[in-house]
Amino acid sequence: MAYSGLKDFIQTLERQDELIRVPGFVDPVLEITEIADRFSKQPGGGKALLFENTGTRFPLLINALGSEKRISLAFGRENLPSIEQEVGQLFHELLSPKDTLWEKLRLLPRLKQVSSWLPQRVKRRGRCQEVVLPAPDLGVLPILKCWPADSGRFITLPAVHTVDPESGAPNVGMYRMQVFGKELTGMHWHRHKTGAAHYRKYRELGLKMPVTVTLGGDPAYTYAATAPMPENMDEYLLAGFLRREKVRLVKCLTNDLYVPEDADIVIEGFVDPQEELIWEGPFGDHTGFYSLADYYPKFHVTCITHRRDAVYPATIVGIPPMEDAWIGKATERIFMMPIRMSMVPELLDMDLPFAGVAHNLSVVRIQKSFPGQAIKVMNSLWGAGQMMFNKFLVVVDEETDLRDYHRLIREGFARFDPATSLHFSKGPLDVLDHASSFFAYGSKLGIDLTRPVGAEVVEAAGAFAEEEAFKDAEEVPSGRFITAHYDLTCEKLAPVLLVAVRKEEGYQRELFWEQLAAHAGISRFKLVVMLDAGVDLHDLFTVVWQMGGNIDPLRDMKVVHSPAGRAVLLADATMKSSVHDGFCRDWPNVVVSDDQTIATIDRKWDELGLGAPIPSPSLKYKKMVPNDGAVKKDQL
Repeated sequence: MAYSGLKDFIQTLERQDELIRVPGFVDPVLEITEIADRFSKQPGGGKALLFENTGTRFPLLINALGSEKRISLAFGRENLPSIEQEVGQLFHELLSPKDTLWEKLRLLPRLKQVSSWLPQRVKRRGRCQEVVLPAPDLGVLPILKCWPADSGRFITLPAVHTVDPESGAPNVGMYRMQVFGKELTGMHWHRHKTGAAHYRKYRELGLKMPVTVTLGGDPAYTYAATAPMPENMDEYLLAGFLRREKVRLVKCLTNDLYVPEDADIVIEGFVDPQEELIWEGPFGDHTGFYSLADYYPKFHVTCITHRRDAVYPATIVGIPPMEDAWIGKATERIFMMPIRMSMVPELLDMDLPFAGVAHNLSVVRIQKSFPGQAIKVMNSLWGAGQMMFNKFLVVVDEETDLRDYHRLIREGFARFDPATSLHFSKGPLDVLDHASSFFAYGSKLGIDLTRPVGAEVVEAAGAFAEEEAFKDAEEVPSGRFITAHYDLTCEKLAPVLLVAVRKEEGYQRELFWEQLAAHAGISRFKLVVMLDAGVDLHDLFTVVWQMGGNIDPLRDMKVVHSPAGRAVLLADATMKSSVHDGFCRDWPNVVVSDDQTIATIDRKWDELGLGAPIPSPSLKYKKMVPNDGAVKKDQL
């Protein structure tokens, strides 16, 4: 189903009871974020929100794709698995061998259908150009300041259009844009992204780089800008497939780029690669931590146009789950089959748990037939596009249910052996990874939980008996730096001990690890995880999120042997510092709202007509933030 713009999509959401209209004024500075955060963390993603009074001429839509139902509606499907089936059928028909002339002829209608999804350039002006501002001024838009330590207002849902200056191949990506003035923003191009590659080519050629940003239009455009498309493949081909109708493109007014004619808002401009970079950030990011300030290119605005009925789309990111988690879930379903058919034929399913913020944790299910196959899958996936950013990759057998997490943990730890299940590697990491010792580079860990076959069949020394793993809680390690502990065997879940640690004067991690390894009670566990004192040890979602964010596997994980001779994996998921850990990079704080904003929204909730009160999610996490600001300050 193709939508003619955000207003059209909003009407569908309203008919499906998936939208709340907010007629009263809500400030785009912090207040919209606080309300959206409360809804997005509701079970299933809450509701989409349309803020009709933003202090500008534009209403603001947020959390529009923040549930499986809404993102399926955006694609005109009943659910995400139906899209997965469509993609699988398409790839099977196009890539399977054709032995006879009749089989080849039968493919022609499918090829015609694929060609109907190709974007089309039209010569007229588009609806996105109905209104041309006499002078470009980003101040007319309700641009959000999302979190208290953000360095300013950010455009958070932009589709950024560029072209390769050598091949002419177009690209549409999504990169946040900090506003510095009426006609100036930053362009947050990560070094691994296509937009950054285009930027480097323009710099080498000594040319200015045309850039145009669109906001809104069919929500398929927004999704396509986030999708991990192969190099030189047009994102609007994917959008055409999703909406079952080609994207019609019109030429911009001040550069030669083409954009969807039914976008809501268009911001045209350029980047001069010869110009000095601008100090951009910090920004409360999708990892749940602030991404810290760095230098990025400047984007100069030359023209702003919009539809007469334009709606400004926005999103917020922060502690998961949020809207971006559901966008990631769509990517997981849409791209699973292409990965399987092109490079990992034994792949049966994959899951990106919300706590893993897309790139920190992935779990895959394979059909295993030979020794070392799980390791082969790890290496293949770490070489597959954006999977190169993955940090923890868990491989399980075909009978495992990936989405029953408690069962997955129980069955996984029954097979997990710290001495044989771990496979470390190194490679590129996401620019936003704050735990690695080096920027955008660090270690990875593959965990093989498949049934051993052939040469893999070894008798692990000190293997756990099931009845011993699930005993009632006994004496566990204690000491000066341990403030609390939680034994997961108490819930008959796994032989795992969670330990809350307060780092004080005299704390040394290696000595602390030695003391843990020497404790007799440690023999009962396969994994001991160290977390900061402010973390709720009983909230496994938060524990997994902290582990994914705060660990560099090679540096922060160590296999020791207990007094009983059993292998135990120690994992340090605490915040690191130069004082206690010798960590030389700035460590970002967890992203939370400030007390004043929380109180303001509590007070305005009823008058805004938002329904039953929802407490601020930030209240739960404030104990994890040692100080104000985006950067954690070292303390003795």
